[in-house]
Amino acid sequence: MSEVKDDEYWMQLALKYADKAEAENEIPVGAVVVKEGKMIAAGWNRSITCHDASAHAEMVAIREAGKVIENYRLIDCTLYVTLEPCPMCAGLLVHSRLKRVVFGAPDAKTGAAGSIMNLLQHEKLNHQIEVTSGVLAEVCGNKLSAFFKRRRKEIKAAKKLRQGST
Repeated sequence: MSEVKDDEYWMQLALKYADKAEAENEIPVGAVVVKEGKMIAAGWNRSITCHDASAHAEMVAIREAGKVIENYRLIDCTLYVTLEPCPMCAGLLVHSRLKRVVFGAPDAKTGAAGSIMNLLQHEKLNHQIEVTSGVLAEVCGNKLSAFFKRRRKEIKAAKKLRQGST
């Protein structure tokens, strides 16, 4: 398989983990860690469920990958994530020594892999990560947009219901 086909395959899998997040009413972001052509870990957003602001899909997947290979250094691993990592996650990815990060949708508000800033390739840091952006970006972005549209509609309906009962 070509790298492009591989990237799409793994991103499709990350999207399945994003579906798990959405099923838990979390922001639908999913991630998988791949080493030597095999998935070694996966994660999805769990911040609300776990009452933990750091429980982003990337964090969950990286923590699991470290346990699987019994090393925090994820050399020769690639992270596939449906949304561009935030600064918190980007810092973790650099410290994890990932070889490569592939993301789907850009994040115009907190993207730290090129949209707002690029921590993954910052020249002053001791490790830079190869970045591939935009893999299945439309699919990933549409999943997020639909989630937030539905969430706004639910909030509006709940507010209207509360106003009607007073």
